[in-house]
Amino acid sequence: MTPSSPGAAKRAAPDLCEPCAGIQQHWRKAPGHAELVQGTHHREDRGNGQASFTRYRCDRCGAAWEYENNKANQHAGWALLAH
Repeated sequence: MTPSSPGAAKRAAPDLCEPCAGIQQHWRKAPGHAELVQGTHHREDRGNGQASFTRYRCDRCGAAWEYENNKANQHAGWALLAH
């Protein structure tokens, strides 16, 4: 159970802004940052309940993120979609 480190995010996408590079991916309740603008939101039924998905775009670097809130999956959370 080793979550992604901010250093790993910098190596994977060197053109992310510093706040985006510091987002801990795939870990529930990890914080985003102040320049993420909320986009669409939807819910999906899962075998163990519902999960909600919210998309965000960074105003600083343009990175597209999705946050999965699923109480049954500790490794949900932030996922970088595109940059």
